[in-house]
Amino acid sequence: MAVMESQLRGVVRQKIVDSLATPIPRLTRRDTHLPAIANKAVAVIGMRRAGKTTFLWQLLADRLAQGIGREGLLYFGFEDERLAGMTVSDLNLLLEEYYRLNPDWRDQRRVSFFLDEIQNVPGWEGFVRRLLDSEQIDLFLSGSSARLLSREVATSMRGRAVEARIYPFSFREFLRHHGREPVTPSERITKAERSSLEKDMRDYLATGGFPEAQNLDRRDRNELLKAYVDVVMLRDVIERHAVSHPVALRWMVRQLLGNAAGAFSVNKFHGDLKSQGIAVAKNTLHDYLGHLEDTFLLRLITVGTDSERRRMVNPRKVYPIDTGLIPIFDRSGKANLGHALETAVMLELDRRGNEVAYVHTPGGYEVDFLARSSDGAEELIQVCASLDDSITQQREVRALLDAAAHYPRAALRIISLDIPPHLDIPQGVTVSTSVDWMLTGEFQS
Repeated sequence: MAVMESQLRGVVRQKIVDSLATPIPRLTRRDTHLPAIANKAVAVIGMRRAGKTTFLWQLLADRLAQGIGREGLLYFGFEDERLAGMTVSDLNLLLEEYYRLNPDWRDQRRVSFFLDEIQNVPGWEGFVRRLLDSEQIDLFLSGSSARLLSREVATSMRGRAVEARIYPFSFREFLRHHGREPVTPSERITKAERSSLEKDMRDYLATGGFPEAQNLDRRDRNELLKAYVDVVMLRDVIERHAVSHPVALRWMVRQLLGNAAGAFSVNKFHGDLKSQGIAVAKNTLHDYLGHLEDTFLLRLITVGTDSERRRMVNPRKVYPIDTGLIPIFDRSGKANLGHALETAVMLELDRRGNEVAYVHTPGGYEVDFLARSSDGAEELIQVCASLDDSITQQREVRALLDAAAHYPRAALRIISLDIPPHLDIPQGVTVSTSVDWMLTGEFQS
């Protein structure tokens, strides 16, 4: 046992030495909200491969730029076969070896630890809570969505952690990654620049925002994204929750991801499975839906209402975490640009910290989004790929005005890929191009 501890101590020490000497990797800066709450660990959560590890390095780089010495900034990754079998009691080796190498920092200056995949060590939560209570250490944690979920962070950390949620690239981040982020305000963009941005928007909707999927041809990108979904299903749902009906789960995933911006009802899906001879309980399907949402693979929104019963009986609308997933699973054979744009708007509303629902009015009209910001402001939003047709304009406006009667405080907006020269839109309804809305919306860092 002493030999094993000695070997593990040596590995931990070497990883610390190597990490402190590692140059900051080049990365695309992410516009992610970082809660500014003292004495809390920050848990970086999100879909697999969305960029959680690189965000840890971004946080480290920010602190280095603020003047904190490099030796006070430790990135430590636990996804290392030499650490296999590490227990919570072994985690203290990290603390001992760090301060053995940097004794002048202990109790004198605040240190920052960036702990990646720490959930690989069972019982890690107790270690993290102890560090928060007894050491001058700021903690940033990240891990796979299988074991570091939003609800589990809240439960296991007992209020000692806050979340920073990572999504695939936003449109602005997509442009930044490709070296084309505009440096001038929207109203100063030239016609040529605007045409280029409009093309970028269509490319973004088709490609999506997963960092590894950028610059791949369509076939390779689709294979990569399908592999992401397969790993989520296998490791984050089937293995973790001992799923007893994997066939039903796979049908559900295909149905959800193949119906972006569409309605989904467990009752209807249960009936579809039954007609195919697949017997599975409704409660099991509800569980599967929750597991999939926990992995951040998709986002479900409910109808906007104060009635819990109405919220339960109405279908939910489903959005994949990335528009790049839509053409892989959609079987309609259509481009579905409108569904991709609606998905991108939904994800951007989420990034900006809005509470989002959809609206179904008593008059039978549906509005894509009711968004409530953190300061209580409300906005009703319709999304459509094109406003060229006057019938489309009238339909979108009619739904907004009908919903406005029930949400009188809400601003009214239509978001489209472009705006035609002639619009028949009443006063009080704002029309925005997707490029302008994506690039000028408020982001709270």
